[in-house]
Amino acid sequence: MNSKRTGIIAILGASLMWAVEPILAKLAYKNSDFLQTSAIRAIFVALVAIFYILLRRRRPLKVTGRQFSQLVYVALAGTIFGDLIYFYALTRVPVLNAVLLAHMQPIFIVLIGFFCLKEDRLTKSDCAGIIVMIFAGVLVTTKTLENLSAVRLGTAGDVYVLLATVAWATTTIVVRKYLRDLDAGVITFYRYIVASAVFITYLSLRSPLVFSNIYQILVGIVVGAGTIFYYEGLKRIKAAQVSALELTTPFAAALLGFCILAERITALQIAGMVLLFAGVCFLSKKEDACL
Repeated sequence: MNSKRTGIIAILGASLMWAVEPILAKLAYKNSDFLQTSAIRAIFVALVAIFYILLRRRRPLKVTGRQFSQLVYVALAGTIFGDLIYFYALTRVPVLNAVLLAHMQPIFIVLIGFFCLKEDRLTKSDCAGIIVMIFAGVLVTTKTLENLSAVRLGTAGDVYVLLATVAWATTTIVVRKYLRDLDAGVITFYRYIVASAVFITYLSLRSPLVFSNIYQILVGIVVGAGTIFYYEGLKRIKAAQVSALELTTPFAAALLGFCILAERITALQIAGMVLLFAGVCFLSKKEDACL
């Protein structure tokens, strides 16, 4: 199997895991809080990563000092901040809102690359894609024409998801720029073992770590598999292709949210899904830079 095909399959696998993750998290919250669930999730993601490393018989966990510092950043920004605030947001917003807003990540990857790394120039298609995706986000968060006409653009929970999305975008750039040579299992292990240490330390000062339900463990296994799939795909195909393929997640999450959690989908949110797809198509186009 060629590298591109492997990358496509890996990202589709990750997308399925991202769709299942918020459903399991919502189920876990029935008798647990988001902090306890986040801690247990991080521990089991690290265990999944160890299993993957042993299964592939790769050199175990050897990284340079510079790579370790970059992995610590990925852990702090992506898991301690991004994942934690996303899990908190799931206690306040529907699964569909969370997943759709999280998939506005390509906007921030393009903008961070332009303003901070100075490696990419914005094209007309990039600009069009960003505008379309911002409008898609407005439709998703407002939900109805009544809210849109009254300029009720969403809730604090929606803002939390966007903050998480920005944090994840920064870690994607770090991994693509500095850590592409590392095994996906190694990246996943360090990201979540560092996060596990932080969570356990904090909880030991506040309250004991408690396994309240099987969903806390299942969400860790699902995220572990999804993260490994994502990093394997990220090494093999372009970021724009990754973003386009990940759009299978909102559709799967909408279906699961409706079937399992009985979450309603509005016509405006469906329009937002279509626009989100169109926005990523614009970002995926190749043309000469204009900015």
